[in-house]
Amino acid sequence: MREKVEQILAAIRPQLMADRGDVELVDVSDGVVKVRLMGACGGCPMATITLKGGIERVLKENIPEVREVVAV
Repeated sequence: MREKVEQILAAIRPQLMADRGDVELVDVSDGVVKVRLMGACGGCPMATITLKGGIERVLKENIPEVREVVAV
């Protein structure tokens, strides 16, 4: 599943980079994907929306085994 998550994050990454941000995969375990938001995304007040409404939504749509995405 880690490979699938990496592929989806690679597809999302250009959108984040357009806003001077990025995302790093930290871990995948029991359906929980742990990521680190970096750059402008790391301290942005909209980071929760980016994480849950963007990254988590896309991962769940493409990988049904994903239960949750959390920032670490």
